Amino acid sequence: MTAWLRLTLLGTGAMNSPRYPPAGLLVGYRRRRVMIDGGPGAEPDGPLAAWLVSDERSELRAQLRVLAARRGVQPAAAPIAIAGLVIEPRPVVHTSHPAWGYLLRLPGSSVVWAPEFWQFPAWAAGADLMFADAAGWNRPIRFARGAGGHMAALDVAGQARQHQVKRLVFAHMGRPSLRAIDAGYGLPFGEWGVPGRIYRIPVLPAQASARCPAAGPEGGAAECTVRSSLGTSPAGHGLSRRTRLSRAVTYPGRPR
Repeated sequence: MTAWLRLTLLGTGAMNSPRYPPAGLLVGYRRRRVMIDGGPGAEPDGPLAAWLVSDERSELRAQLRVLAARRGVQPAAAPIAIAGLVIEPRPVVHTSHPAWGYLLRLPGSSVVWAPEFWQFPAWAAGADLMFADAAGWNRPIRFARGAGGHMAALDVAGQARQHQVKRLVFAHMGRPSLRAIDAGYGLPFGEWGVPGRIYRIPVLPAQASARCPAAGPEGGAAECTVRSSLGTSPAGHGLSRRTRLSRAVTYPGRPR
């Protein structure tokens, strides 16, 4: 029986978003679940193995502590392993204090959760799927006194393509990006995340090598073989694995 890594976007909003709940990802694997980030309106039902955060000093830290405590866990920036899945915090340049993204590793495939950064994280190179920052659109957002900020979505798209990210999903949308969406501007690479959308990656032992067609922005599935470069993978480093990326859309359409 095929084991699936199931990734559900529960929110795609930047801070104080007028449209979406806070950016958050629910990870499901082998009947265990891990929440990453999120907040009020982007919270999972049911029990959790862990609640991971990208910024332990974020504006939502008090609300996250309450939400996590109701599920018997505490929010933290920490690694966790579930069977063959390893979830590791990796540093990002974002603000004046430590901040993190997460690298989800399976033998032969990798997923990146990096909703906020000022510089594109080099450790995301070669990811099969990356959830990324889009707080800004065509201009970066610089924090006061030069203490970091947010890379512009258009720059993230260019950097992701340069770093050979196979599929890019913008999962932290600020007001400039929302205005760009409403104006009908397109992305040179990647797609907009939608709360409730599910991404599934099967864990298959087969090895192969071929070029991978990209999945379309409006859903559907792409069966493809991808070559992962997991430099810190304890097993399967540099192997080619067959990976199927598919999405189940719980509510379709462009952001409202």
